[in-house]
Amino acid sequence: MEGNYYMIQDYMIFIGVFAIFLFLTVSIYLFNQNQKFKKRNSNLLETNKIIEQRLNEVQLEHIGTKLNPHLFKNILNSVQSHAYQTYMSLDKLANVLDYILYESNNKFVSPKDELNFALSLIEINKIKINPLFDFRIKSKIDKSDSIYEEKVFAPLISVDLIENAFKHTDFLAQDSFISIHLELENRIFVMKVSNKASLKHVLEKEHSGFGSESLDQRLKMIYNTYYSLQKSSKNGIFTAELKIDLGKFYDKMRYS
Repeated sequence: MEGNYYMIQDYMIFIGVFAIFLFLTVSIYLFNQNQKFKKRNSNLLETNKIIEQRLNEVQLEHIGTKLNPHLFKNILNSVQSHAYQTYMSLDKLANVLDYILYESNNKFVSPKDELNFALSLIEINKIKINPLFDFRIKSKIDKSDSIYEEKVFAPLISVDLIENAFKHTDFLAQDSFISIHLELENRIFVMKVSNKASLKHVLEKEHSGFGSESLDQRLKMIYNTYYSLQKSSKNGIFTAELKIDLGKFYDKMRYS
């Protein structure tokens, strides 16, 4: 009986040791499988990230190829329609074309370069309007801002809002106007454009929407959560306000 007792005890110990060994083996196996799964999942996420990044780049390149020829045409039409101011126009045009040809191919330019481009573009578009027309432009640029000369601004972002204002304004109406406000302060860029549109343009916008899809696409792909674009229409007055937190976006670029 005593021998049987010890045999049972040894058997129970064996069973216990075997159970522990089996548990450890299964645990190690599951741990290894989990690590492999995490690694595989990480690789898939990285691959998806690369694919998404490349897709965005291709989309941006496509938008750029559609944008530049259209911009050229509008600028040249403005210059051609007012030959008496050709000298001044060509001077501004040279600055604009240099920017489009050489700077717009870069992924980012400085706010300084984009703002100079925007002001030249405005001057070219002003040629087509009567000197007595109610045109208001205000700039509040802090040139000492730390972001002023940093490569953080997507080139040609300012084009759409300026072009839309001149394109859709009723220049013959007595109460017609264009107002453009440019601001760079505390590392935040603000551009606000308002204009009085004709009834024809109001009806068109009810069906087509105000502004350019390409601008919305570019802003979303480039600046994501670091921008806001507000558009409104009231009594035939269209207003678009673009705000980009260039400071936070720059910090993200530096530390990511």
